[in-house]
Amino acid sequence: MQRSLFSRRTQVLARVAIVAAAGLVLAACGSSDSEETSAATESVAAETSAAETSAAEAAVDECAKENLTTITPGALTIGTDTPAYPPYFSDDDPTNGEGFESAVAYAVAGQLGFTPAEVTWEVVPFNSSYAPGAKNFDFDINQISITPERAEVVDFSDGYYTVNQAVVALADSPIAGATSVTELKDAKLGAQVGTTSLTFIEQNVQPTADVFVYNDTNDAKSALQNGQIDGIVVDLPTAYYITAVEIENSKIVGQFPAEAGGEQFGLLFQKDNPLVGCVNKALGALAASGELQTIQDTWLAGTTAPYFTEQ
Repeated sequence: MQRSLFSRRTQVLARVAIVAAAGLVLAACGSSDSEETSAATESVAAETSAAETSAAEAAVDECAKENLTTITPGALTIGTDTPAYPPYFSDDDPTNGEGFESAVAYAVAGQLGFTPAEVTWEVVPFNSSYAPGAKNFDFDINQISITPERAEVVDFSDGYYTVNQAVVALADSPIAGATSVTELKDAKLGAQVGTTSLTFIEQNVQPTADVFVYNDTNDAKSALQNGQIDGIVVDLPTAYYITAVEIENSKIVGQFPAEAGGEQFGLLFQKDNPLVGCVNKALGALAASGELQTIQDTWLAGTTAPYFTEQ
């Protein structure tokens, strides 16, 4: 009888142990499932958060005024040389918004969100503008042609004007009637130091005499008026202004055909300046709206100067 009771107790305890073990297994499985579900939920939440952050970053306008990196926060600093010549500037005063490049500068500033009162100007000698190193301006505008050599040490915007080179001479100059590049070979020609006008004489005209090099265009014009040289080479808009306003009895002898791709003026920046992309967007908007062409038509007159032939 005692053995029978003991046997029954043993069986009951064994059954209890089995049930308990099964419960532990189920509990363990439940715990694992719960942890996997929790991990999956956290992963989805993290992905959603990352997506929301990415969308928010994409929505930020890098070219909004408050996000631009400029020399002076909240202001735009523009460089140009002095004297600032017509038709690109008026009265040697780039701040008045008059003249082709002054008008372009303020139009770009407006596209970037700057008011005229938030624009300041720095005097920057032409040759210094494209020298390597740190700059004290956000961009420089000064009839600076985009060239591969300059682009090695500074950055340029997209071109805002395509320009031809031209020869200006007095009406009684030996080259006044020249119609070909060949007829310029023996001429005494002058240009401002560091300009593409000077390079054009040296590489395209290749005169037999040394080219006369001047510190600025005013010195070159004085030499022309004093009969020290036969002609000066300048960009075509400047040639029209010189002959119409500045030097009596002068004429545009001719202009040179544009080379492949054309010579273009660009806004100049310190190398790797992040502002370049936003300025290009501004120039694109001005071109698309027709405002850039209107500025050009307002300040740059004349396209009928004859072209030189090769022979």
